[in-house]
Amino acid sequence: MNLESRLSDAIKWFWKTRSNQSKRQGLNQGVRDHGNRTAVTGGKQLNGFVRLVTELLAEGGLPLGSVHVRKSEVVLPGYFRPSKEWDLVVVHNGKLLATVEFKSQVGSLGNNFNNRIEEALGNATDIQRAYREGAFKPSPAPWLGYLMMLERSDDSTRTRSIRERHFPVMEDFKSTSYADRYGLFCQRLVRERLYNAACFIMSDEQTGIAGSYLEPMNELNFKNFAASLIGHVSGYVRRDFL
Repeated sequence: MNLESRLSDAIKWFWKTRSNQSKRQGLNQGVRDHGNRTAVTGGKQLNGFVRLVTELLAEGGLPLGSVHVRKSEVVLPGYFRPSKEWDLVVVHNGKLLATVEFKSQVGSLGNNFNNRIEEALGNATDIQRAYREGAFKPSPAPWLGYLMMLERSDDSTRTRSIRERHFPVMEDFKSTSYADRYGLFCQRLVRERLYNAACFIMSDEQTGIAGSYLEPMNELNFKNFAASLIGHVSGYVRRDFL
C-alpha cells in the first residue's frame, strides 16, 4: 500500500495546485488577489487528500458509488440549520456511515484560526444532534473525521502572546504557537468525542512541493485516521454478507 508515499503525493498536489491557481489568477486578472485570497477563491488544493481517502475506502471493500464528494451529493440535514455541505460523505445501502472535513491554512493566522475552531465545533454539534433526532435513520451513528493541513512556517511555529484581562487562559495554551494550538485542538476534538478521529499534518511550500510533510503528534497521524475510518466503514459493509 505504501501509505506514506501516497500521502506524500497528496501533499505535492496541495502545493502544486495552490501554485498553479496563483499563477492563473494573476494572468487572468492582470493583478493577483491580495494576501491568501487566491487560495480561498481557487479551491481544490485538498483534492489529493479526498482522492486518497476515497481510494483507501474502495480498497477496504466499499463500493465507489457509496463515496460521495460532488457538491450536490454531500449535503446532509442539520439540527441547528437546514443543511450542511460536507467534503466527503459515505452513504451505503441508504445508511450514512461517515463524513469527513478536509481543511487547510496557509498564512492568515489569527482570526482565521478562531474561525476554523468555531466551524469544526459547530459542525460536530449540529450533525450529532441531528443524528439523535433521527435525521439519518435507520443509519448507525456516523463516523466523523477532521483533517487539517497547516503550513509550517516561522509565523505558524513561533510562540504567541495571549491577552488576559479578566481571567487567565488555561495553562495548556500559554507559551504556544498556532501549530501547538491546532494540535491541541485536534487532539481534544477526539478526546471529547466530538469527532471519531482527527489528523494534523504540517508542510512548508519549499519542501512540500516535493512531498515532504510532518506529523507533529503521533496520536493524530494519517495512518491512525485512515485505519479508524476504514475499520468503521468496512465493518458495516461486511454486515451485508451475514
